[in-house]
Amino acid sequence: MLQISIFAVVAVLLAVQLKSVKPEYGIYISFAAGVIIIFYGIKKLETVVDTITVIQSYIPLDTVYMGTLIKMIGITYLTEFASGICRDTGYQSVAGQIETFGKLSILAVSMPVVTSLLETVRNLLVST
Repeated sequence: MLQISIFAVVAVLLAVQLKSVKPEYGIYISFAAGVIIIFYGIKKLETVVDTITVIQSYIPLDTVYMGTLIKMIGITYLTEFASGICRDTGYQSVAGQIETFGKLSILAVSMPVVTSLLETVRNLLVST
């Protein structure tokens, strides 16, 4: 985390410095720094996936639930990254639309889990 933090601060300082000379260079540097940081974050997600796999071996859960959880995490990171880039470049309305689409995507991905939960609750209420 320390390395990424230092890298991010250096990239931001460089982007700010170059922004006064040529504004588009600042945008390019912030975008490149964001891509590098997101790829580093994807490596860290391997730990999360491994932990979820271990949990799944302890508890007999349907693989659909774990797959859905991983998809939701991925959608969240990508949405946050894309909207951050848009905000940095001054396109707040596009960033807001990306965030809205990300929320709708998470809702759509989670619908099978919500449906299964409601069916379980219904079965519990009917059987008692």
